[in-house]
Amino acid sequence: MRIRPRRRRAARALRRIVSAGVALVLVAPVYGCRRELIPPGAPTAWPAAQARHWQWQWQVDGPLDETVDADVFLLDPVATTAAQTAELRARDRRLVCQVPVGSVRPTDPDASRLPAAVQGAPGRQPGSRWLDVRGWDALEPVLTDRFRLCRGKGFGAVALADADGYAHRSGFPLGFDDQLLFNRRLARLARSLDLSPGLVNDVPQLAALAPDFDFVVNEECVRLDQCAKLLPFADAGKPVFHVEYVGTTDDFCVTTVGYGFASIRKERALDAWREPCPLP
Repeated sequence: MRIRPRRRRAARALRRIVSAGVALVLVAPVYGCRRELIPPGAPTAWPAAQARHWQWQWQVDGPLDETVDADVFLLDPVATTAAQTAELRARDRRLVCQVPVGSVRPTDPDASRLPAAVQGAPGRQPGSRWLDVRGWDALEPVLTDRFRLCRGKGFGAVALADADGYAHRSGFPLGFDDQLLFNRRLARLARSLDLSPGLVNDVPQLAALAPDFDFVVNEECVRLDQCAKLLPFADAGKPVFHVEYVGTTDDFCVTTVGYGFASIRKERALDAWREPCPLP
C-alpha cells in the first residue's frame, strides 16, 4: 500500500520534468533565431570608432545587386523597392537614399509640384534644372515627401545631392550663405524625420557644415586635389565615402585610406560594378 502513492508521486514528477524539457526545446530556438531589426525610419548610427572601417556601394543604375560585399549601400529611393531594402536590412546593411534637393527633372514623380518660378537653368543631369534654394516655402513640402519616401522604404540616412547650386550657373543669384542656410534647414528636416543627414560633394562648404551633417559622399577628391578639404568630417570621426572614376585603386587607395576615407573605384554610370580599396 505504501509503494503505490510513491509511484504516483514519482510519475507526476517525471511528467513535470518531461513537460519542462519539451517547453525548453520549443522555446530555445525562438530566442536563438531572433534577429533585432531596426524599424523603418530609424536613423543610421555612425560610431566614430568604426567610421574608418566601412565598405560601401553606390548604385543608382541597373538592376540592384544585393550580394555586393559592402556595409553601406547608397541607392535611389524611387527605383529601390521596400522588399529590396528589407532584404538588405535583414543582413545588417546600412542604407542611404540619394535625394536631389537642389534640382528637378521632368521625369520626377513630383516635378509638377514645383512652380516654374523656382526652376532655373539646366542642371548637372540631362534634362534637370537647378532650383532656387531661397524659395523654402515652395520647396519644403516637396523635399519633405522625398525624405518620407526614404523613411517609408526603410532607409536610415539621406544623402543630399545637388546641394551646391550656388557654385554653378543656376539661373538665380545664389550666394554662399543662401546655400548654407538651405543645407542646414535640410539637415534639420532630415533629423525631424529620423533620418541621418549627409552631403554629396559641396566641398567648399564642408568645414562649415561638418557640425550639421553625419557623413559626406565625395566624387574624385584625388583627381581634383580636394581630399584635404574633407578632413573636417574624418577628423570628427564621421564617415567619408569617396569614389574615383579614373585611374586604378593602386593610384589612390594609399592616399585616401591614409586619410581615413572609405574609397572605391566606380564607373560614372554608377551601376553595380565597383572595386574597393582594402580596409586598413
